[in-house]
Amino acid sequence: MLRLKTLASAVPLAIAALFARGEFLAGPRACIEIAGTSVQIAALSWQAHRHVSFTNDPSRATVRVQISDNAEAADFTVIDDIDTTEAGVCESNAPPRLVAISRNPAGSDPVIYLSRDGPADYRIFVSSNSFSLLDAAALIVGARGERHRVEAASL
Repeated sequence: MLRLKTLASAVPLAIAALFARGEFLAGPRACIEIAGTSVQIAALSWQAHRHVSFTNDPSRATVRVQISDNAEAADFTVIDDIDTTEAGVCESNAPPRLVAISRNPAGSDPVIYLSRDGPADYRIFVSSNSFSLLDAAALIVGARGERHRVEAASL
């Protein structure tokens, strides 16, 4: 009976530890490193520092991301041909900046229109087993922000 009570008290602690750490299933998540800062797709939406969303309506978009057919023409390129990721990828001394893809964006969250046609704020090329087009677009917008080039050009 004492073993059952011990087990019953340990199970909630294990569940709380999983929630605190934010990972139910251990595994790699899409991440990039920009200027010494790791930017990663969040495992849980509430952990994210930044939320982005996607739209099919270009008039609702605050950021346009073009899917490029050519790696040389892209601002952000992801190419891999492996099924597993290396240990230590995107590790840094600082905690990663987490980005989540939201279905219900707040008014200040970037709304991404992803298409093969221009004009675009960013161009991406993805040929990967570990990154999706949505991951790549969310990471680059989450890392750089929206309308980065338009602001830079107007200075």
